[in-house]
Amino acid sequence: MSVIRLKGQADRRIRAGHQWIYSNEVNTSQTPLKQFSPGDQVVVETAQGKPLGIATINPNTLICGRLISRSTDTVLNKSTLVHRLNIALSLRDMTYPAPYYRLVFGDSDGLSGLVVDRFADILVVQISTAGMERIKDEIVEALQDVVKPSAILMKNDGKMRQIEGLDSYVEEAFGTVPEVVFLQENDVLFQAPVWDGQKTGWFYDHRENRKTMQGFCGGKRVLDVFSYVGGWGVQAASAGATDVTFIDASESALSHVEANLSLNQYEGDSNLMHGDAFEAMQSLIEDQERFDVVIMDPPAFIARRKDIKAGEGAYHRVNQLAMRLVAKGGILISGSCSMHLETSRLHDIIRSNSRQLERFSQLIYRGTQAPDHPVHPAIPETEYLKAMFYRIHNNMGL
Repeated sequence: MSVIRLKGQADRRIRAGHQWIYSNEVNTSQTPLKQFSPGDQVVVETAQGKPLGIATINPNTLICGRLISRSTDTVLNKSTLVHRLNIALSLRDMTYPAPYYRLVFGDSDGLSGLVVDRFADILVVQISTAGMERIKDEIVEALQDVVKPSAILMKNDGKMRQIEGLDSYVEEAFGTVPEVVFLQENDVLFQAPVWDGQKTGWFYDHRENRKTMQGFCGGKRVLDVFSYVGGWGVQAASAGATDVTFIDASESALSHVEANLSLNQYEGDSNLMHGDAFEAMQSLIEDQERFDVVIMDPPAFIARRKDIKAGEGAYHRVNQLAMRLVAKGGILISGSCSMHLETSRLHDIIRSNSRQLERFSQLIYRGTQAPDHPVHPAIPETEYLKAMFYRIHNNMGL
């Protein structure tokens, strides 16, 4: 097997547990990256020539290598996939009573570049690296062996694929996948648009935070901003909210909200607002609307480190609008899926908004991603999700 050799001291992060190799860490004078093709598997060596393991490689990207094994005897093939899928499945089986969860969460499950979401007997797969794309047939075979699904959808249209030089496509890899699939989360039923929805069609990561949210919603008015198909708001409705308002820029997503409310036989009032979230919230403020629970779960405003300044500005504006809509003594739930936004920084944003609006805020719950999105202790990039619950009062003179 071909070899890449690292520069001096570049092995420290790998030895500490990380699995990524950056192109500027490779000794390209001894092992030129241009000799490799995207998806090749190579032996990684220290500057002194000691093997560190095997990695998949893409010579055209900043993260040029992804360690798949710390043994030079273990390559990424169907056998390895089956073994790691079984380990991943055992975690989900011990955590959830029903087969609705993220089965594979990339690096955290030893399968960098692979995500698999499970909807009972239907799997939705996302491949984001050249190394995983090279063995996609083996991935399908391994999933069939381990999970025995009725159908598998390849939802390979993510932004990372363009960076990796991969084509974008959505296609059935096995069986027949319907336009929408059904799932259950916290005893609430949903349909999810797996073919043309966001990511895999659903976001399992906020499961535990939504469960906590349900405890605040009985007999309350609720606002769900950036609602998508209603993951938060429909669960609030099922928990006894008297009326729920949903805001989303996608008419298609709102049609699924309506369907999901019907699935759960919701008899309260619902309001579907189609349009820009900032404009919709401003309109509600002008109409002097107030809500007992306001849920703010926007898309990632900070996709890359260079976006931090502009992204933090967006988080500040959107949370200020949300806080203005919280009734006296109500709850603001502020979420973020931006890995580059630290929890402490989001807390600072809420604190700043509280002072500017002369309101008194209390942090009452701090949530993170569900157990089917495990955090790799050596890879901080795998810990990305935040859900901060605040009780908001009028000015108490403090």
